[in-house]
Amino acid sequence: MSQAMPQSHYDCPCMEKCPLHHAMQLIGGKWKVQILCAVANAGAIRYNALRSKLDGISNTVLASALRELERDGLVEYVQRRGVIVRAFTIADVEEIYTIRNALEMLTLPAIIQKATADDIAALRDRLHEMDSVMASRDFETLSPMARAFHRQMTEICGQNRILRVIEGQDQYITRFSSMAISQENRLLQAHEEHYKLVDYIEQRDLEHFQKLMHRHIERSKEKCLEALKTQRYLQKM
Repeated sequence: MSQAMPQSHYDCPCMEKCPLHHAMQLIGGKWKVQILCAVANAGAIRYNALRSKLDGISNTVLASALRELERDGLVEYVQRRGVIVRAFTIADVEEIYTIRNALEMLTLPAIIQKATADDIAALRDRLHEMDSVMASRDFETLSPMARAFHRQMTEICGQNRILRVIEGQDQYITRFSSMAISQENRLLQAHEEHYKLVDYIEQRDLEHFQKLMHRHIERSKEKCLEALKTQRYLQKM
C-alpha cells in the first residue's frame, strides 16, 4: 500500500524546498537523497568535497550511489566542475512518454483478457482509497497512489518480460507522472480517467480501453512539460 512521504525526506537538508521534491518520492535510501541534496545545493561539486559533506559515508558507498544516480539520469559529471544534478529536457519527456505509451499499450489486450472479478474489485478498492485523500488535496500522497494504481493494473497482464522492461523505466515514469499530477486540474481529470479505465476492463472493451489509455498518457505528458517549464526544471537547449 502506498504511503505518504516522510516529512523528514530522510533528513534532507532542503526539506520541503528541495528542488528534487518529486524525485524523492521515488529514490530509496538515505544516502542517495542526501547526495542529491548536497549536489543540488552546491550547483556543482567535486567528489572529495561531496564526501566531506556526508558524515559517515564510505568511499565505496558514495562511489556506488553516484554510479547509480548517474545511470538513472539524475546526476552527471562535468569536466572541471564535478557532479551536477542533471536537468530534464523536452527530449527526456518525449522519449520516456513514447516508451511508456508503447509498453503499456502492449499490455492492454492481456489485461482485458485476463482480468478477474477480484482484479477489478482490487482496482476499484485502490481508487476508493484515493477518493478519501482527494478531498484533502494531499498531492504528495495521491501521486504515488496513482502510480501504484497503474502498476497494479499493468501487472494483471502477466507478461513478465514486458513487466520487467516497464519496471526498468518506472523511475522515470514516476518522476514525470508526479510532476504532471501535481497540478490539481490534471489530478482530478486523471482520477476520473482511472475509474473509466476500470469500467472498460470490466466491460472487456479493448477499443475504448486503448483509446483512453493513449489519451491518458498524452495528457500526462502535456502537463509534465508544463510543470517542467513552470518549475524551471527544463534545461535550455
